Amino acid sequence: MKMKNITKAILATTTALALVAAPIAAVAEYPEKPVSFVVPWPPGDLEDVLTRMIAEDFQAKYGVPAAVVNKPGGGGGPFPGAVEVAVAPADGYTIGSFIIAVPVVGPNIGIPELSPDPFEPLGTFLTYPFVIVAGKDAPYDDMAGLAAHANDNDVALGHFGAPLVPTQVTKALAKKMGFAYASDAAFDALDCNTLASGDVDVMNTTLQLVLPCLDDVKVLASIGGERISLTPDTPTVAELAPELDVSLWNGLFVHKDTPADVREKIIAVASETVMSERAQALAAETGALVYWSDAEASKALIAKDIETMSSIGSMLE
Repeated sequence: MKMKNITKAILATTTALALVAAPIAAVAEYPEKPVSFVVPWPPGDLEDVLTRMIAEDFQAKYGVPAAVVNKPGGGGGPFPGAVEVAVAPADGYTIGSFIIAVPVVGPNIGIPELSPDPFEPLGTFLTYPFVIVAGKDAPYDDMAGLAAHANDNDVALGHFGAPLVPTQVTKALAKKMGFAYASDAAFDALDCNTLASGDVDVMNTTLQLVLPCLDDVKVLASIGGERISLTPDTPTVAELAPELDVSLWNGLFVHKDTPADVREKIIAVASETVMSERAQALAAETGALVYWSDAEASKALIAKDIETMSSIGSMLE
């Protein structure tokens, strides 16, 4: 018995030592592989430029490749790109850089991957200088003039997608002012060439896309709570119709199941990037508002915008 006990003790000790000596599987620390920031629009506009800055700083800080992936929707707005983020693993390696429409409109237009809303904001960082513009030769200079003209003439509207917030706001403003656009069409890009081609008479777009030809267009109104610094004489839609007070913002989003420590690492870079000298210089050049608003403030903004857009939807029925 004693020999058996000694043998058991030796075996137990040997097993314990073996377990201690065995390599423990390392838990990978985020990030350990390439990270994608999905921008559901073509390259070149403000959300794309700023997200590229964030990606560059993310790569520099954490030493892994980080890049913007542009996923335009072919005139269907940002929703195909948003779906790609929704179906990706909730591990922080696929991050959405989304406009207001993704959380406010996306869950209500019949896309299964977006309903219920699968995302949570990390923070918002950009309010676009969004504008309603016409060509320089248009026979009207402001929204009142457009309203009078449209009552006797067909006016075609160009936009980024029928369900999107700026399109809904633009159509609601027309209704408040007693007119309707004779036709409308969605485009992936709405820039100087769009107006010059004659495809549309009026379009809603970001100021960034018409800055190269700003002297050759008429800015009729801006969409947002405050006037754009580069077009200070142009009234906002909210000034013309206070019930249409909504701004066009962009933020970073991840799947709701993304771990907290992963979110914190993304936020640490993004919040610093957007307040950097180069990001603030871009804001000054373009008339955009560039800032960092945290997750809780962003959730409150989304809730407010959902209410506003519900009222606008009822108005347009």
